[in-house]
Amino acid sequence: MKYQFSPSLMCMDLTKFNEQISILNSRADMYHVDIMDGHFVKNITLSPFFISQLRMMTNLPIDAHLMVEKPEDFIDMTAEAGADYISVHAETINRNAFRLIRKIKDYGAKVGIVLNPATPLDWISPYVHLIDKLTIMTVDPGFAGQPFIAEMTEKIRDAKKIRETNHYTYVIEVDGSCNEKTFRTLAEAGNDIFIIGNSGLFDLDENTEIAWDKMKNIFQQQTNTADIGHPE
Repeated sequence: MKYQFSPSLMCMDLTKFNEQISILNSRADMYHVDIMDGHFVKNITLSPFFISQLRMMTNLPIDAHLMVEKPEDFIDMTAEAGADYISVHAETINRNAFRLIRKIKDYGAKVGIVLNPATPLDWISPYVHLIDKLTIMTVDPGFAGQPFIAEMTEKIRDAKKIRETNHYTYVIEVDGSCNEKTFRTLAEAGNDIFIIGNSGLFDLDENTEIAWDKMKNIFQQQTNTADIGHPE
């Protein structure tokens, strides 16, 4: 599997929405859309409506990251807006995880599970075999620009070991501080998908095309690999 890159669109310049999406459509592997309710995290960002507008402009997979207290209130509208992945936090679904996983699958979407830094992997052991993507937060959720939590490197290694030992098929994704300082560490630990935000992409240059090329060059230099890029 090639390393994949998922731009975090809460970090993009929304005044240049059309321009930036047009550039990213030929480069990114998927899009990461954060939906926050102001309760699970003290911030409010994008929405199912944003997904519906993005859906009209791209054929790439859209990953809806539900940082909300009650994901059951968002699954219907997020799926109907066009999300391909619906990623929910283990901290919010463990009281009814199987029902919500089934609901996501019934929409034809893929199931993502997200773990906060302090949440152990064994929280999801009853249903890990059902998921398509495991997202490991390497910062506390809710705000961009936080420092990398180094202890999460071992959690990534453990997630990879669990997958290999049990022949599971989920991909491993990291959300938080994916950039020049962490690319090598995360790749060596076993990460598959890098969510890139301000420090990893958008702050590298005002021109998104140039910023992407810089990100790609940095990643290749840090990891000594050419095995990245658009799925085409």
